Amino acid sequence: MLIQYLPIFVLALVVVGFALSNLVLSDVLGKKRRSIGKADVYESGMDPVGGARLRQSIHYYLVAVLFILFDVESIFLIPWAAAGKQLAAMGLGDLVFYQVLIFVGTLGLGLAYVWRKGGLEWDR
Repeated sequence: MLIQYLPIFVLALVVVGFALSNLVLSDVLGKKRRSIGKADVYESGMDPVGGARLRQSIHYYLVAVLFILFDVESIFLIPWAAAGKQLAAMGLGDLVFYQVLIFVGTLGLGLAYVWRKGGLEWDR
């Protein structure tokens, strides 16, 4: 029974071996020049300004959570769109369409509520 999984184990072994050999070879063969410029903090092509422990407004995190919420909920529409023809062939096209319409309407109402309450503005 385990012989069926032998190609997967071999592939996993090759992948892990390749990764480890690349790490070891880069450490052994790589140049070890230390300089002030290499040790400097560098992010997005700009020199850092201020401390690393800057406090952000709670509105920034609320907008991030709302974005993730609506993004994940919109992912639920992909299986429905992919299975549209099969659902229509089974006679479920209208039922599923109205269910998705209710789902999207609920999302729209939630977005309108959050927008009206000012939840999408983090710069206040």
